[in-house]
Amino acid sequence: MAKVDMELKKAFTELQEKQLETTQKLRIADIQIESLKRTKQHASITEREISSLNEGTRTYESVGRMFLLTPIGMVKQNLKTKQSTAEEKIKVIENNKTYLENSLKEATNSLRELVQTKKES
Repeated sequence: MAKVDMELKKAFTELQEKQLETTQKLRIADIQIESLKRTKQHASITEREISSLNEGTRTYESVGRMFLLTPIGMVKQNLKTKQSTAEEKIKVIENNKTYLENSLKEATNSLRELVQTKKES
């Protein structure tokens, strides 16, 4: 009986560690997603404002701590690229988040099965 108790105790400890690690990773993923959504929204709003300007309007893009004169078409292109990159990263992070949640569920279910088999024997 002591062997069974040690096995269950070890399984519970492993599950608890995995749960803590997974919840931390999920929080980080949520923070990253929110940051990327803000970046995407900022680029979208900027693109909308720039689209109302004439083609001859001088536009500048920041590079580090300086600004470079950039054609308006190039600025629009860069903003669209920024939006699409943010969308792709959000999808990757959400897929990773789903994987972490499923992994945690599987670990919990395997522990339940272990407890059930120990009860039956």
